[in-house]
Amino acid sequence: MDYKIKSRIWIEINDKVLLGEGRVRLLNAIEEHGSLSKAAKELGMSYKKAWTLIDAVNKSAYEPVVLSSIGGRDGGGAKLTPYGKSLIVAFEKINKNCWNYLNEQVKSLPTIKYPTE
Repeated sequence: MDYKIKSRIWIEINDKVLLGEGRVRLLNAIEEHGSLSKAAKELGMSYKKAWTLIDAVNKSAYEPVVLSSIGGRDGGGAKLTPYGKSLIVAFEKINKNCWNYLNEQVKSLPTIKYPTE
């Protein structure tokens, strides 16, 4: 039997969630598709939910994370700002370091061997 640690991290600012795994997935999908609606569709969430999440991130962050343009002849779109990209890199590094630490800590738990029949 192997022990597992289950955990989720998120970053808050002024008691509001700025980033977590779900928001980072959404930001990465926006970066990939250049569109909030396409990103939402890829992640199986409604456009309204995606827009609400991005609006919350933009309002909580020190500066804009996603810039959007309204549709028109060339269509609308969304793109990450350099600040937004740097937040993703920082979150992913923190998350990876957290998991590496937890994986090391779980090794300190005692193992119990049960006799096999």
